[in-house]
Amino acid sequence: LLTTQLQKQDPLSPMDSNAFVAQLAQFSSVEALENMGKKLDTLALGQANANQMAVPQMIGKEVLFTADKLALTKGQPSRFSVALDNAADDTVAFISDKAGKVVRTLQLGGRAAGSFPVTWDGLDSSGNPCESGEYMLTVSASRRDGGAVGTLTSVRGVVTGVSFEGSVPQLLVGGNVVQLGEVTEIASPPPGA
Repeated sequence: LLTTQLQKQDPLSPMDSNAFVAQLAQFSSVEALENMGKKLDTLALGQANANQMAVPQMIGKEVLFTADKLALTKGQPSRFSVALDNAADDTVAFISDKAGKVVRTLQLGGRAAGSFPVTWDGLDSSGNPCESGEYMLTVSASRRDGGAVGTLTSVRGVVTGVSFEGSVPQLLVGGNVVQLGEVTEIASPPPGA
């Protein structure tokens, strides 16, 4: 570009040397920015590779993750947590099968704002054991004046594997595929788990 510019300049009115130096400085800045961009791309790729190599270390760890599904093994209880945005006078958990039929309603009563654990004994409303599988989890909370209270459900499980399908690694937890952004807590599993 500079050589073309020099060839086309008017000999009777040569280019101002200050403008010429300023353009050289701009070209140097552009080149430096391009080099910096390449180095940042390399750094980002290295960081992504390091993250992918670190995720498998979570196998065997117990995680708490936001979910609206609950895994059940017949004859065993299933645990989840509920977080309330504000205090609620009435809190109810509905557990439904894959067809959407409510198999159990858990009356959790009034609760303070914050998180609390809940255990489902794995029984339906008639007291019969539910089959192993995945169940939908819905929690409703309200105040005495009828106003709704925001809820968030979380499930606890042990990481059994890692999936690298897609652009980011995902955890395999009790039949669930869990995004890393959904994990709210990581711990060593309790003894005997």
